[in-house]
Amino acid sequence: MKMREVILVYLDRSGGLQKFVHDCKEYNDSKQSYAVYRFVISINPSDIAELDATLGNYILHNPLQAAQIFQSVCFLAIKTLSLIEQLQTEAQISILLKPTHLPPLPSYVLSLSAYPINYTSQRFYMSEGIVIAMGTVTKYTQGARFLCTEETCPFSEGFRCIRVHCPGATESATVRTDFVCSLCSSPLQEDMKFRVLGDKQIVEMIDAKILNALKGYSIDKSHFRIQAFTLFLRDELANKMTIGNHYRIIGIPACVQNGLQMTACIEVNSPSFVSENFKYLLSLTSSSCWRFTAVLANIFASQVVPPGTYNTLKLAILLSLVQTCEQENSDYLDLLIMTSDPLVIDRLLNYSLCLLPRGIRHPPSSDIFPSVSKDKHGTGSASIQACSAVLAKGGICYIGDLSSYKKDKLELLQSVLESRTTTVFIPGKKYGEEADQQVTVSIQTNFWSFVDVDSSSKKHIQKENFLIGQMDVSLIPVNLVDGFGLLIYNEFPSCRLSSPVVHHTLKKAIHPEAMLYKASQQFRTQDYEEFILFARNLHVELSSEAESLIQGYYLASRRVRRDSIHGSTLSASALKILISLAKAHAKLSLRQRVLEEDAVIAVLLLESSLTLKHGTSPLCVAPNPVFPFELSDENSLQERDIYLMQCHHQLLKFISAYSPGIHINTNEE
Repeated sequence: MKMREVILVYLDRSGGLQKFVHDCKEYNDSKQSYAVYRFVISINPSDIAELDATLGNYILHNPLQAAQIFQSVCFLAIKTLSLIEQLQTEAQISILLKPTHLPPLPSYVLSLSAYPINYTSQRFYMSEGIVIAMGTVTKYTQGARFLCTEETCPFSEGFRCIRVHCPGATESATVRTDFVCSLCSSPLQEDMKFRVLGDKQIVEMIDAKILNALKGYSIDKSHFRIQAFTLFLRDELANKMTIGNHYRIIGIPACVQNGLQMTACIEVNSPSFVSENFKYLLSLTSSSCWRFTAVLANIFASQVVPPGTYNTLKLAILLSLVQTCEQENSDYLDLLIMTSDPLVIDRLLNYSLCLLPRGIRHPPSSDIFPSVSKDKHGTGSASIQACSAVLAKGGICYIGDLSSYKKDKLELLQSVLESRTTTVFIPGKKYGEEADQQVTVSIQTNFWSFVDVDSSSKKHIQKENFLIGQMDVSLIPVNLVDGFGLLIYNEFPSCRLSSPVVHHTLKKAIHPEAMLYKASQQFRTQDYEEFILFARNLHVELSSEAESLIQGYYLASRRVRRDSIHGSTLSASALKILISLAKAHAKLSLRQRVLEEDAVIAVLLLESSLTLKHGTSPLCVAPNPVFPFELSDENSLQERDIYLMQCHHQLLKFISAYSPGIHINTNEE
């Protein structure tokens, strides 16, 4: 009785009583009799515990029994206030308690890697993870009315025998044909007119630690066991989850079908910051808008390659890393690398993946994009599997050597790069549905890939009569190459630089954990992780000067890069790529405004990429325009600044010559 009084006080104070009365009014206005009247009650465990610790403990550790006490309170309220005229018995009321949170204690966290796992406690647990598979929405029985077949039995009429779904129960536990009357032991028969149906969706979730296992390189060498678990989303929760997203859930575990009756809430990200070493470096290079990112690229990934090598590729990687976001219609920056040294490039890309929470190395044996299969829980419905590209949402999906994929996979990849969506077809006959379905899944990730030019050259006959600066990429479809934001030709370092690479590889083989360079000690991998997480969340805006420079170059390039048959060879996505590159360089420089200097770097990177695809243009950039020479000291940084200023001036002349309609402010000095 005391618990009932506390429940009434809590519902009154929390606004739950007002919501309950409103729900009752909707049932009453419908003038229809139901076998079960379902009510969802939100519970704040902290507030309940303050009112009565015994009740708070009861709700947390015996939620099914606690729901029965709420049931009696609600029935009494309905009868006292005459809220639902059609209601006859207390058994017709179904109460679902939804806690807003659980105490932040280890005993309330469900971990499938911790033993023993108590499946029989039937109390609330909290868990979190990533959705890796989703089934279609099907129906289940919320409640049903049964009547005794013996006409003289009191249970042959009215609402005395009500079956209600309980968390973790199967459909057969609610409705089947072998129930018997508890009064006379005669068979019970369901009154089908009063069956109440609800929506049900089966979802598979896995611990976020799986992302570490899917990376090609990891600093954390610890071993752990990861197992997927099944969730049942019912009624108002159906279709509330998105495949690939990270969620925190509260539910009751059950051994039956390994299911969870659950409540979901979206995870809140923790704040990130920039290390003191990076702040100091930013202050040292503040005299130029180009120096900070140059030094970043020069010393980046010194655990994998020596400082000063692969600078253009490392800058492109950093730009792609900071241009990652989980929002739709965001700016993407995909990388395709042509290389004669795939082993080193593969190590570099694997290392870079680990700097993001969602860096996924795609295993060749599985699908890149979502696929459909039959649900393994016996329902026969379709289940959509997430696969690599969806798991990499808001991060990087590294798909390895592009030349190893078949034509149909490359065509699908090209379609996704163009639209950032993929469609999963679900044949109705195969999965027990009346009609076929098509589910569109958003793909919000950057793609990285490479092509081994040495091995690929053996698989096909190379073309002849290339334009100046152009390279043979005929093994990959032209439209697919255009789909990638940047094409980078990373030649094996020259003889002058190959010796450091060889020495680095040998030393790392002998002492894998050794810090070979001072830069590795000053700027650790963890520092780069924190830096990138901070930079990627910066909101940047284009300045009018940068926008004019980008538009001017784009229009001029469309005019000079054209042929008589196909028109302009510049893809329609080139303008988006330019803007994405410029924004990424501003983020990497820790600025919130895109300057002309950012646009210059964007133009040089894209022009270099276009030269590899289509040959040189009147702009005529050098083969390695962003890093024309080795950076060894402050003088070399000063020389690079002078060189980039000359490139900027050359770009302005190019725009004025081939896109005269664009107004560009020029500095005569």
